[in-house]
Amino acid sequence: MKVNLETSLSDCNIDVNQSSSQRQLAISLWATSEASDRILPLNLCLIIDHSASMRTQAIDKVKEAANYLVDGLGPNDRLSVVAFNHHAELIVPNQYVDDIYTVKETISRLKSSGGTNIDEGMKLGIKTSALGKEDRVSQIFLLTDGENEHGDNERCLKLAQVAAEYNITLNTLGFGSHWNQDILEQIADLAGGTLCYIEQPEQALTEFSRLFTRAQSVGLTNAYLILEFIPEVRLAELKPIAQVEPETVELTTQTEENSYIVRLGDLMKDISRVVLVNFYLSQLSPGKHTIGTIQVRYDDPCSSKEAILSEKMPVIVEGQPSYEPLVDANVQRSILTLAKYRQTQLAESKLNEGDRAGAATLLQTAAKTALELGDQGAATVLQENATTLQAGEELSQAQRKKTRIASKTILQPQNEE
Repeated sequence: MKVNLETSLSDCNIDVNQSSSQRQLAISLWATSEASDRILPLNLCLIIDHSASMRTQAIDKVKEAANYLVDGLGPNDRLSVVAFNHHAELIVPNQYVDDIYTVKETISRLKSSGGTNIDEGMKLGIKTSALGKEDRVSQIFLLTDGENEHGDNERCLKLAQVAAEYNITLNTLGFGSHWNQDILEQIADLAGGTLCYIEQPEQALTEFSRLFTRAQSVGLTNAYLILEFIPEVRLAELKPIAQVEPETVELTTQTEENSYIVRLGDLMKDISRVVLVNFYLSQLSPGKHTIGTIQVRYDDPCSSKEAILSEKMPVIVEGQPSYEPLVDANVQRSILTLAKYRQTQLAESKLNEGDRAGAATLLQTAAKTALELGDQGAATVLQENATTLQAGEELSQAQRKKTRIASKTILQPQNEE
């Protein structure tokens, strides 16, 4: 298995008469398998909320979806299942699934009762996942339908960071309309996972299946971007690096000597992760300049190798006395994708402050940005919510959650879900 890396600048030409120029760098990376590569086994952990609010139809659909995943596991895959309400219990210890019937029967016996303590479920899930992660793709699916009434949200975020340190990807699934989208998004972002929204019980199977397919497509793990720039390059001060595909995530940057280090986590086979870097470039002389290099450090479970370094890829610009823009359409699309997310985030902040008019205006702007992207699904959701606010009405919890998902992803039409 190897990593593929491509870079593109929003405009690779620079006006040498300008004292400073702003540019965006799009970095695409993905895993590619070779003929000798074996299929990577999974180390899958399901953390399932079975509190009293998970009523009969809800818990039944979740159990059905979980058992569907059990049927899809291969002979080299490992599974563990944690059930939680106000306490957490390991109902399926980390194991190869030799006895599918017994595992499915154990899951099927879950009943809804009690309160909600998400961090206890996370703690136990991470602990049991760590037992089977060697040379595997370790993924946790955390499903909850409620607020963390018996737990501590700050502890949840610390546990998500622990999962990332253990090279365990943690995906979150919000069920129904009463879960905390801020916390579940932060958990997923910190642990390199995906935030999913299950609005209706019958969508549980679709969302579990979608995450399972993504987990099976992982080829490389524990990936980090290493960015090195010349002194004339300065990263934007506020949120300079973000992922824009397959979903939008604000990324945290660490500095080591002259390098910027960004953790990405898992890399899927033939499905690009696209990262956008916003920077400023001081005045340059005419001619071509290498302004930096991009490198990836990653683990390859297929070969049991860790901290593999890719070749460094140069980032080149051309200083021109007679400047002629050379705009890259794909980078412009990435810029719009990030703008849609940030406009929506600002709208939510305005709404939380009680400024409905400001929120409506920003949602309309985000809807127009989505239309420029060709994201009709998100444009519809964002505009409908703007119209609701303009009419003096409150957004429902479901509308708020749909807005969050629309901001992060390209929405699929309802008949394709």
